[in-house]
Amino acid sequence: MMNTPKLKGSIQSTASLAILMVGLMAGVPPVGLAQTSAEPGTSEVSPDSLPTAINADTPTPSLQMVEAYTLGAGDRIYLDFFNVPEYTGETQILTDGTLNLPLIGSLAVQGMSLRETSDAITAAYGQLLRNPIVTVRLVSPRPLRVSIAGEVNRPGSYAMSLGAEAGGTGEPQWPTVTQVIQTAGGITQQADISNIRIQRAQRSGVPQEITVNLWELLQQADLSQDLPLRDGDTILIATATSLQPAEATQLSTASFSPNTIQVGVVGEVVTPGMVEVPPNTPLNQALMAAGGFDHRRARTSRVDLIRLNPDGSATQRTVEIDFSQGINEASNPALRNNDVIVVGRSGSASFSDTIDSIFGTIGRFIPFFGLF
Repeated sequence: MMNTPKLKGSIQSTASLAILMVGLMAGVPPVGLAQTSAEPGTSEVSPDSLPTAINADTPTPSLQMVEAYTLGAGDRIYLDFFNVPEYTGETQILTDGTLNLPLIGSLAVQGMSLRETSDAITAAYGQLLRNPIVTVRLVSPRPLRVSIAGEVNRPGSYAMSLGAEAGGTGEPQWPTVTQVIQTAGGITQQADISNIRIQRAQRSGVPQEITVNLWELLQQADLSQDLPLRDGDTILIATATSLQPAEATQLSTASFSPNTIQVGVVGEVVTPGMVEVPPNTPLNQALMAAGGFDHRRARTSRVDLIRLNPDGSATQRTVEIDFSQGINEASNPALRNNDVIVVGRSGSASFSDTIDSIFGTIGRFIPFFGLF
């Protein structure tokens, strides 16, 4: 049975010491959120108004935001009551987003940061303990639920795991935009990665929209574009209006692109069937992957390209073959997943097949006529 502590035990501390201990034991990094701790006699800083730059003296991209973990059902946290070991220990946030605290009962903490939770618990015990000091540390974070839509291979909602920093400080390791894209099967070849939008819920009720440009990640190694995500974020990837061949090649090798796509090559090739090729592979290379033309029978001047559209329809076009051409939309287009290349028969092969068919038909009837 838990012993009730002396409710009026003297705990000597200053407000600044309490804030420092809360920050250090909650695993808050020494920038951003920890730097916004209120000094005695000043008002608290709202997490929604945190600065977007880590250091005001050093120019940084506006997208490099200070992240503050917000608690929710399933999180396991550690409560440390200074000089009150009876109340100190590990607990889990209930499905309704509350904590069950000794003498206090139910306390709602859903959506609060670690520091806000510490302040709320301290305030709740303020009538029972003299100058209570309570620190909160994240022990085991719940999976974050994020959604992704648009030009990815498997759009939908995903649960992304977080891991606490090694050493048990409780600092969560956030999933990023590219990690969620990889989980969703990678981008399609039509993705506009220069204008990816993240919609983020705010306590005010007005959602925040953040734009990231993954081209800057690819070309300039700007890691700030790979934005850490929060619970409930939605990623929207639009369709690109145009893509240069050099950009398509670079995009196909990105870590957030799928490793391969499937393309059907049927008709007069050496090994017809489905072939796996890298994203944005040009048509000429897909023909080579199928063994190339069957030169005895193939029409080598042109092929038909059939493409399935997102709305369920299909388009067919004739592509003139020129193996000396680099990737271009007219004679060597970049392929998309589930494209089908149809290689027709040459004129001589068609004539030969027709003759064989005629003689085959006559051969079936000759034994019948020989009976009369």
